[in-house]
Amino acid sequence: MNYLTVENISKSYGEHVLFEDISFSVHKDQKIAFVAKNGTGKTSILNILSGDDQADSGNVIYRKDIKVSFLSQDPKFDSALTVEETIFASDNPILKVISNYEKSLLNPDDTDAYQAAFEAMERHQAWDFETLYKQILFKLKLENLDQKVSVLSGGQKKRLALANALINKPDLLILDEPTNHLDLEMIEWLEAFFAKENITLFMVTHDRYFLERVCNEIIELDEGQMYSYKGNYSYYLEKREARIEREAVETGKAKQLFKKELDWMRRQPKARTTKSKSRIDDFADIKHRAHQRRNDHQVQLELNMERLGSKILEFHKVGKAFKDKVILNGFDYTFKKGERVGIIGKNGTGKTTFLNILTQTAQPDAGKVVKGETVKFGYYTQSGITIKPEQKVIDVIREFGDYIPLKKGRQISAQQLLERFLFSRKKQYDFVEKLSGGERKRLYLCTVLIQNPNFLILDEPTNDLDIVTLNVLESFLLDFPGCIIVVSHDRYFMDKVVDHLFVFRGEGVIEDFPGNYTDYRVYEDSQPVISTTTEDKKDSKSKQQNEAAKLSYNEEKELKNIESKLNSLAYDKKELENKFNNPDLTQDQINKLSEDLQKIIDTMDEKEARWFELSAKLEGE
Repeated sequence: MNYLTVENISKSYGEHVLFEDISFSVHKDQKIAFVAKNGTGKTSILNILSGDDQADSGNVIYRKDIKVSFLSQDPKFDSALTVEETIFASDNPILKVISNYEKSLLNPDDTDAYQAAFEAMERHQAWDFETLYKQILFKLKLENLDQKVSVLSGGQKKRLALANALINKPDLLILDEPTNHLDLEMIEWLEAFFAKENITLFMVTHDRYFLERVCNEIIELDEGQMYSYKGNYSYYLEKREARIEREAVETGKAKQLFKKELDWMRRQPKARTTKSKSRIDDFADIKHRAHQRRNDHQVQLELNMERLGSKILEFHKVGKAFKDKVILNGFDYTFKKGERVGIIGKNGTGKTTFLNILTQTAQPDAGKVVKGETVKFGYYTQSGITIKPEQKVIDVIREFGDYIPLKKGRQISAQQLLERFLFSRKKQYDFVEKLSGGERKRLYLCTVLIQNPNFLILDEPTNDLDIVTLNVLESFLLDFPGCIIVVSHDRYFMDKVVDHLFVFRGEGVIEDFPGNYTDYRVYEDSQPVISTTTEDKKDSKSKQQNEAAKLSYNEEKELKNIESKLNSLAYDKKELENKFNNPDLTQDQINKLSEDLQKIIDTMDEKEARWFELSAKLEGE
């Protein structure tokens, strides 16, 4: 069943063409992700679908009588309403039934009104729906239903808009970056929600794990052309790479043909036969195909950053609180060279406050932070870039530096850095106010990197960046030789970039986990659920620290990493063993699975032997 048809839509701003003749459709039960580079028109297409903007040409056709909900990046609400009143302001008839019932509870003397409201709840089977909408609000941390919209933060408003969209139970849900402003726990809940609910989705998102687990089709706008991939993110990557390789071969053939035709054109054939005229007409198309270039860059830099001394950054018994809310409580840590730390935790546990204390833009209540003399911070905050009127892209970055020094006396200029982060030479001379939100974030990132820091601090760097830019940023960070701290809800990004995690549990409890986010999830899922008080947690943490003191720092880290890795290997082993249940396996496939299984078993044996060795040392001292 077709829900939405988009036919040959185009959009331009002056001479700047965003897209031309774009067509696609959305059918019942599809969960489609729309992927494109920043600045190519993703948000414009969503605005056209929602009716907030108009296409220059083409048609958008919705099936009659279907319910559609939109989640925009900048939701609009009546600031005078409360959270609950905003939910009830929806045109969902069941919500109106629930609203009338809750009003009748406030007037118990009016038995007739209560009876009518109660019967309406029964008639519409609204009891389960009431439970659902309150569960959604709880999961999105919007429990204070009497709170005014006017006092909500930007992130809370985005979560309220998401709650509104989900509660309406639409036939088609159109989402613009739904995971922005959600913490990791909320994102994982949303994944599970979409897995069990029969909602047709069309969304723009850069969260690659979300794409992997939620979507069953990906539509890509690339170099002005639309491509459809009937599968999840892994399938998309595989088929996209094959397509690009195929296009490269075709471009190569076109170049050979172009050379041949160019030689023929230069000879200026005098006889203008019908055949020669047709050949002349075809020449322009051949020339276009032969000169096609992909604007993809691989960042491989040997950065010659400023030297880091032996003392980098030290936290000594650092404490911080806001009234009764404890952020840090006697936090101790000494950063080492080359550390790559990810910071995770629920919203409101103090991650950004921690970064501000680290960079000394905020002061602790107790203890001290000691920064090494050679440390040069590069701090990417969530606030973004300040736009000045009539300022061009290249001028913005040159305010912070003209080049980054590389090894062997080489350097990368401001222009070259911008090119690597997908700003063409032409784009570099555009006015900043013409850039999309994602392009501005990308430019801000370049202003941080051009200063050649040796200690990078990135607070939610992946918000509003497209997948192509994320791949470029990841490549840059993998080349980066200094220290890195990342706060991000992008699990794919964290897995690729960081070596260990600071887990903010709240109430001043920060755990150092030796592994990436996937390791952490495997470890957490393997733990029994035990209800403990904050004091129990602190006593347990103190006990662990005393026990770990019997090992060296590296041995302690290795022991924790082995435990996490064994959990991960056990999960991989189980997954592989399940594959043997497939009756359609060929003998070659069985042999390959057997080899892979044996490798996992051998690795587990090796890890377990080392684990026993370190455990014996821990117990023997």
